[in-house]
This record gives sequence, structure tokens and C-alpha cells, in this order.
Amino acid sequence: MIPENRNPTHPGEILLEEFLKPSGITRVTLAKHMGVSVQRVDELVRGKRGITAEIAGLLSEAVGTTPEFWMNMQSGYDFALNRLTGR
Repeated sequence: MIPENRNPTHPGEILLEEFLKPSGITRVTLAKHMGVSVQRVDELVRGKRGITAEIAGLLSEAVGTTPEFWMNMQSGYDFALNRLTGR
């Protein structure tokens, strides 16, 4: 069980730590593969941008997951953040 007062982990951090770093993929390489700007990937990894349906689809193809994996992670993050901040 996750403590209620723990800061939730942003999906971008999961992307970086669990997918990009272990496989040696750079943000630039991922952005090119996905056909999006490096800024967009960088903002996602830094937690400044959320996962959209479009990005979920592109990420799923790029790293071998499903779009639902990313959308569920984003909604879980959003719910946890809401619980902490009341927004």
C-alpha cells in the first residue's frame, strides 16, 4: 500500500528510469522515433507535461508497452496528486 502523503511518481520519471536509462535510449533518439520535438519528451521526463492519448500511443510503440499502460499511470498520478493537493 502506498502512503497517502507520499508524493506520486510522474509517468515521465518512470519512462526515464525504467525504460530510457536501462536501454541507453536518449531523449533525442526517443523524440525522433516518436516524431515529436525533443522539448516535448524533455518536458514529459521532467514532469512538466502529462501523458496524453496521443503520447500514450506513440510511447507504447516506442518502448513496447500498451497505450493503456501509460494512460493508467497518468490517471493514477493525477488521482494521487489530487488527493495530496485537494485540486
